[in-house]
Amino acid sequence: MNSIAHQRPLGTTGDETDAQRTRGRADNSAGDLASRRLCAVVEVKPHSGPSGSRPTEPAWVVGVGMTPFGVRPEASVKDLTREAVTGALRDAGAQLADIDAAYFGNTVQAVLEGQVVVAGQMALRSMGFERIPMVNVENACATAATALHQAVLHVRSGAGDIVLAVGVDKTNIDDKDKMLAVFDGGVDVHDGDGVRAILHELGGDVTAGGAERRSLFMNIYAALARSHMETFGTTKHQLAIVSEKNHLHAVHNPLAHFRKAMSVDEILTARTIVEPLTLPMCAPLTDGAAAAIVCNSEGLRRLAATRPIRVLSTVIQTGSRRTLSDWAASVSRRTAQAAYEQAGVGPHDVSVAEVHDASAFGEVLQTEMMGFCEIGAGGKLGESGATTLGGSIPVNTSGGLESKGHPMGATGLAQIYELVGQLRGENGARQVPGARIALAENGGGMYAGEEAVAAVTILGA
Repeated sequence: MNSIAHQRPLGTTGDETDAQRTRGRADNSAGDLASRRLCAVVEVKPHSGPSGSRPTEPAWVVGVGMTPFGVRPEASVKDLTREAVTGALRDAGAQLADIDAAYFGNTVQAVLEGQVVVAGQMALRSMGFERIPMVNVENACATAATALHQAVLHVRSGAGDIVLAVGVDKTNIDDKDKMLAVFDGGVDVHDGDGVRAILHELGGDVTAGGAERRSLFMNIYAALARSHMETFGTTKHQLAIVSEKNHLHAVHNPLAHFRKAMSVDEILTARTIVEPLTLPMCAPLTDGAAAAIVCNSEGLRRLAATRPIRVLSTVIQTGSRRTLSDWAASVSRRTAQAAYEQAGVGPHDVSVAEVHDASAFGEVLQTEMMGFCEIGAGGKLGESGATTLGGSIPVNTSGGLESKGHPMGATGLAQIYELVGQLRGENGARQVPGARIALAENGGGMYAGEEAVAAVTILGA
């Protein structure tokens, strides 16, 4: 596993020119590692089916909307939905009557409120949508990314020209145990012994910060982190650097759950959730919603959109049978390969990325899986400053899940909200100058030691 074989950059075919692999963006001083971030990795062949093929019908995001993330006791799921969708419609210059179909993402309302099977119809009908197809989407933490994926497929098929994707979750309730129990269902509930065996194989015995109830997925991230630390020498200090960077980015995001800068020392000395993760390294329980309006060429003409962002690729995959030590064959890495193939770009073309940092280690791992550095070097990449605003590949300029927050059914579209703003040059103090290509990675659940689902979306200005 530790040896690098059949070396070739992720997302390339081996025959592209140097010009095709160059973003044309000014270099910076983030260090030698940053300048070498497109590096040799184990070759991963793209899936030969539709997920890796180039789409023939273009699709655009023409409008985005997002609520403030945080603890929102005054706002219902319907309120949050209305706020995000209204913002997206306004941004697109569209009316309710322009929407041909809607995909509604939500993960916890059925469990926490008992609103089952028709959550989307209840939320969208209440704000005035009528007669259009409404599809409810649930796909772990990739729910909103899946809603977007389905909306893109819908407009590319010609079944509709202008389609809404929205994701929403309200996770803060009085009964914290009930909320945290939702995470227990993100693994195989019929094979508890198997889940525990995988966690033990990955990271050995769990050392917690106390008896307080916590999300099962912090145990999972901690086990993955300990395995990575043992295999590659990643350090807790590097995780704290990544977390410090994300808390700093969130200071400039008016919609973020937490907007307070934190130092590495403050993060390291904070309460331990489960080794090596401290509280600031972990995403909070968050209420919020995000939405996007997607269209094809005819929809673009109908709306006379002036600030469209092209959807270069959208890929969703599940994993394959592999050994836990074979990081190169992970589902997120294979999904990224297919997304790069579909978009016709590679990791070195990416100007800015939002990745699924439900913990600080999540960002370390996913920067590797997206090909921004070689496998095992994610901690060093973060430590070099490359992923900070001003670095060679800014990651989680929104503040990431750690600081922006993580309403599970909305997160994937919140990433798109951030990246659309980046590609339009509208993100103020957290803007990446000259951003042209943006990547969002979103995944969730656990099956056999990796994400049960992974989603990668690539956008172009």
